[in-house]
Amino acid sequence: MLTLELFTPKDDSRPVYLTGSFNDWATKDDRFRMAQVREGHYQLSLPVDNPGHTFEYKYVKGGWDAEELGADGFPTANRKLNWTAGKVFDIVPAWKTHDGPYNPQFYPDIRIVAKEFPIPQLRRKRRIAVLLPWNYENTSQRYPVLYLQDGQNLFEQDAPFGTWGVDKQLASLAQQNKGDFIVVAIDHGGKERIQEFLPYNTTKWGEGLGRNYAHFLAETLKPYIDQHFRTLPDRAHTGIGGSSMGGLISIYAGVLYPQIYSKFMIFSPSLWISEHIYREPLRFHHLSPTKIYLYAGGKESADMAPGASRFKEAIEKRGYKPGTVQFNLEIDPAGEHNESRWGIEFPKAAQWLYY
Repeated sequence: MLTLELFTPKDDSRPVYLTGSFNDWATKDDRFRMAQVREGHYQLSLPVDNPGHTFEYKYVKGGWDAEELGADGFPTANRKLNWTAGKVFDIVPAWKTHDGPYNPQFYPDIRIVAKEFPIPQLRRKRRIAVLLPWNYENTSQRYPVLYLQDGQNLFEQDAPFGTWGVDKQLASLAQQNKGDFIVVAIDHGGKERIQEFLPYNTTKWGEGLGRNYAHFLAETLKPYIDQHFRTLPDRAHTGIGGSSMGGLISIYAGVLYPQIYSKFMIFSPSLWISEHIYREPLRFHHLSPTKIYLYAGGKESADMAPGASRFKEAIEKRGYKPGTVQFNLEIDPAGEHNESRWGIEFPKAAQWLYY
């Protein structure tokens, strides 16, 4: 006999079923209903009908709207096992309690701050949106803030280059009590995007307006957000991030304003733009701890993953005191340069930076 022992810290009254390739993934098959040994502990014994063969399986509480979830709150990959006599011990950290990828109850409160928010440093205007926690209006709580670049690509389904799906990711995080922070989405400038996100003057791209843009974020936008929303405005609770050129300008904003930002969500940054970024004086040593989450994909440009590793090494060579700068470098050998992949990375980075 093959005996499966299941342990789950988040139990409820719904029965647990085993489903898999052996029963065409039926989710409420009484032949594979597990016996409850005690709360949070279930057992099921199966005859070894196909010794040596592999089967796939999952645990569900009666349907796909109640399938097992991993520690990150998302559905797990199928489990695999050989038909072999013995005991197998599995753990399910949590269970889905709704249909679809996220529970609509926890969907963030999205508000457009302004369709034409003035950027005096550039004499331009830009749309600004905020994604507030789902229960923002029902609490008096103050929240950490994450400023993200390229707002058009963060939560809109019809975004021309795809979307991170930050709205849905926040809903999933909120189900785990990890979505209580505010995201400020700043639209990019379209044809002016590269110039605005460019920290330096270059022969190829011309004049860089990144310094002016960074001034806007710190001196104009942040004070406005802090005044009109219940934020935790101090450095310890303020983060910034973006992808590609948006990642580059987010790093540079930290160079100019280390007293404002302590958390950096940097995905596939365009470090190749200028060698100068590796030599910037990142002045974090006199401040409280700084956390940098840096992601790069192996299927992006040939310079992306090596550049990310080099940037991490450049920071480590500064000789910061232990604990001053925490660095999480994630390199996905199969990762591509697109919004969909950055959306997958978003909840991982958010949890590491804020929890």
